[in-house]
Amino acid sequence: MIHGSFGENGQLFFAIEFIADDGLNLPVDSMFTGFTGFLAINQQDIESLGWSYIGRDTLRTAQGETLFKIYLGKLILNEQEYEIPVYAGDEITEVLLGSEWLKILPLVVNYEAGILTLG
Repeated sequence: MIHGSFGENGQLFFAIEFIADDGLNLPVDSMFTGFTGFLAINQQDIESLGWSYIGRDTLRTAQGETLFKIYLGKLILNEQEYEIPVYAGDEITEVLLGSEWLKILPLVVNYEAGILTLG
């Protein structure tokens, strides 16, 4: 189980680690959102990680239909390594964990008690 933290405006944050193509682990903070994939990050970050391009997909966002590039990425979440499709875009300013994780990991949120866990 991975413990998260609450942001000033009620955001849900979790620490994860990217695994770059060269095997280097890079710790990052990610924000849990309603995004429907596993992970979305800025295109520039993808390029520095060396992940393999696997295609494109159009998703509905708050700004309307948006075309994203998709890469095969590796990360560590809850002390387990995952290989997942990662959506990349130029306008993404945060590392975003999406709701696809909820199909395999339970999310527990209790603001009053200060409890935030995934896994």
